[in-house]
Amino acid sequence: MTYDYKTIAASATGVFKDKGSKFLSFAFPVATEEEAKEQVRKIKKEYFDARHHCFAYRIGADGELWRASDDGEPSSTGGKPILGQLLSRELTNVLVVVVRYFGGTLLGVPGLINAYRSAAADALDNAQTVAKTVQEIITLTFPYNHMNAMMKLLKEEQADIRTQQCDTECAFEVAVPLRKKEKFLQQARKLQGNN
Repeated sequence: MTYDYKTIAASATGVFKDKGSKFLSFAFPVATEEEAKEQVRKIKKEYFDARHHCFAYRIGADGELWRASDDGEPSSTGGKPILGQLLSRELTNVLVVVVRYFGGTLLGVPGLINAYRSAAADALDNAQTVAKTVQEIITLTFPYNHMNAMMKLLKEEQADIRTQQCDTECAFEVAVPLRKKEKFLQQARKLQGNN
């Protein structure tokens, strides 16, 4: 089970040139497959005059959801080298798109692989890598008179409050680090009166 993962803090760009061809690279932090697809659509629209828009992404704490696209380049010469950069750096929740402007000289399969790998590497080199903790969303209900004890528990276990409603009963939606979930739930049950 994965408790932590590496991703990038913000978008970054890079570039690689070879024999007149120009490879522009864009790295984005993404949380869902739909978000990744939307970023690819935006890049294709903005760089509509480019010949190819190759990309790769990994999503999920273990990188279990992934995709690589050659977008018309010879098989495994665009998407796979980009994905290789994500894998070698152990990054997830990241999309990298490389836009190619053809320079008139064919690069061949080894040249394309090197170009897409190098362009992706440049964007990722320019991105700030951050470690994130896998969290799980939990809903808590408890009597209002247990508020101080619950707030203390939330602080101790580094849980983030997402939503809260209070009257005589309180309902909180909290994000708890996965590694602390069981301990947190045991203590929360005592405060809820469900021991």
